[in-house]
Amino acid sequence: METYLPENEKALEILKYQGPTSISGIASAMGVTTEGARFHLLKLEKEGLLKSRSVAKGRGRPKQIWSLTQKGHNRFPNTHAELTANLINMMRETLGEQAVDQVIERHQQAMRSRYSQEIDNTDNLENRIAKLAEIRTREGYMAEYEKEDGYFLFVENHCPICSAAKACQGFCKAELLSFNFVLGQDVKVERTEHIVSGERRCTYKITPK
Repeated sequence: METYLPENEKALEILKYQGPTSISGIASAMGVTTEGARFHLLKLEKEGLLKSRSVAKGRGRPKQIWSLTQKGHNRFPNTHAELTANLINMMRETLGEQAVDQVIERHQQAMRSRYSQEIDNTDNLENRIAKLAEIRTREGYMAEYEKEDGYFLFVENHCPICSAAKACQGFCKAELLSFNFVLGQDVKVERTEHIVSGERRCTYKITPK
């Protein structure tokens, strides 16, 4: 796991990757005792970065489940968010939607070129996916993947251009098309979860054809 935050805020990064998690799960990921994790969590909760809720399962005591608040999500990079969104809206107002589409098309071409330089299309599919995850993590998307039965699940736990993507969802379409391009014509890439739609992460199902 790549570190994005100071050590005293490590729980935020764990929750960003894992989603809502029990205190025992957080303690295990941090490598500390439950009481040690509780100390960190309560401090972060006081700062407005975390929140908790009790979830009853079976006959046992309810479990306390921790998750990020919006302020907690905002601790992660959002690349020039407000400026980018404003520029997109101004471009749309002054130059029209076609100009925005042209910029997105150029962005998509640049993305394909940049990724293709690092991803060897003769390599096996898992290696191509692993390299894409490495590139996207470097760009701030906190990417990882899982090998499932017959397909791969590619996950981005953060979107550093979320504000821009909300202002123009052409960015999201360009990313999906670029993934299809660099992973090869022998695979199908489908987005199954979408941060812009209010979900916790962006998830892509990658299936060999």
